[in-house]
Amino acid sequence: MSICRLRNSSALLAVTMLAMPLAVSPVVTGPAYAWRIVYDPSNYAQNVLTAARTLEQINHQITSLQNEATMLINQARNLASLPFSSLQTLQQNVQRTQQLLTQAQNIAFDVQRIDQAFQQQYGNVSMSATDQQLVANARTRWQNTVGGLQDAMRVQAGVVGNIDTNRTQMSDLISQSQGATGALQATQAGNQLLALQSQQLSDLVALLAANGRAGALTEAERTAAAEQGREQRRRFLTPGSGYQPGNAQMFNGN
Repeated sequence: MSICRLRNSSALLAVTMLAMPLAVSPVVTGPAYAWRIVYDPSNYAQNVLTAARTLEQINHQITSLQNEATMLINQARNLASLPFSSLQTLQQNVQRTQQLLTQAQNIAFDVQRIDQAFQQQYGNVSMSATDQQLVANARTRWQNTVGGLQDAMRVQAGVVGNIDTNRTQMSDLISQSQGATGALQATQAGNQLLALQSQQLSDLVALLAANGRAGALTEAERTAAAEQGREQRRRFLTPGSGYQPGNAQMFNGN
């Protein structure tokens, strides 16, 4: 039953009760029975008061129903889910950055491989290594450094490429948050904004890791080159291992 029908029913009930004070009582007027209407003021006042109280109760019930309907509508709005999700886009951004890190050249982001490479290529220079081996090791270290710098720049480019996507997602999420119809939608929009910040932080961590790796490889190459230079200088200055003069033949021995 709608609120308008309830109000009409209450008005009808009040009118009906107002028509009740006219009491009909039988009065004997003669040899035959007859009827006449007797007006009772006190009974009329009591009926009017009862009708007013009944109407007031009905109005209270209507107001209560209205409040309950409003409460149910608000609850439905608060439980409505946000019709927007940026999770897939954010996950794709994170995956692209992770792929760039996994494509690191030569020395990857792996503890065991890093330890092995430093023991073989950046440790103490072996005194028994030949000059050709020293040159090959130096070239390998140089290639590691160049690869690390290139990897860092590739990660930088990937992070910069995510900026435009993040800007679009942030704008959409702010619009969804401001247009939320209930608490649940506002909360979900806020959670997705936090997810966006987490993705941006992961890009920043990846960038710092790539730059730190490149810097570490550069310093490691410099340190190893200094150690190798000392070994090569020692070999040059060691008696009997330096330049040895000899006879040279020219013009086919003529």
